[in-house]
Amino acid sequence: MKNLKTIAAGLCAATLITSCATNQQTYGAGGAGAGAVVGGIIGQIIGKDTKGTMIGAAIGAAVGAGTGAIIGRHMDKVAAQTAAKVENAKVEKTKDANGLDCVKVTFDSGILFATNSSSLSAASKKDLNNFAGVLKQNRDCDVAIQGYTDASGNDNINLPLSEKRATAVSSYLRAQGVPAGQIRTVEGLGSANPIENKRISQANRRVEVYMYASKDMINKANNGSL
Repeated sequence: MKNLKTIAAGLCAATLITSCATNQQTYGAGGAGAGAVVGGIIGQIIGKDTKGTMIGAAIGAAVGAGTGAIIGRHMDKVAAQTAAKVENAKVEKTKDANGLDCVKVTFDSGILFATNSSSLSAASKKDLNNFAGVLKQNRDCDVAIQGYTDASGNDNINLPLSEKRATAVSSYLRAQGVPAGQIRTVEGLGSANPIENKRISQANRRVEVYMYASKDMINKANNGSL
């Protein structure tokens, strides 16, 4: 672990990035964040410890800083578009498995679902309709959906419930015209990866949707057509 931290710190310093790749950037007023990204090497190092960098499949080779910067700027635009269209969700920038910028959209399960339910509320469908529009306009973004609960129940309850909630969001987005192939993974993780360290927590009851660079987007960034 000590060597891992030393390597990660050295790579962050060497690329003149002011914060390490595990940091998340909330997107809001004040303009887009910096798009500069380290390549897949840092993604692989940090991916051993953090959930965020496990999003997407590692491509097996380092992504150059130039390609990363192009994708980062593109994801700035995707984040801004998402924040403008989806009012009742938190939009952030984080990293995928290749160390590239991706967009994380967090929906409070209290907005989407009634307690202990996986049926979408009527009020939530407006936001999901708008979000579906964003996804359809950004088909070079692959999508991962993760459902969560708090720790008030046991895994026998929490894991199936979180999976059903993630599936409900996926199914609704596909019903609004989002291509099934664009949604790459749908999983329920129960009470794992809590936002706050509380047994009963509304913040921990959530669905996270990640929009990350597809192979097509990476190829476009490499050849200058993104």
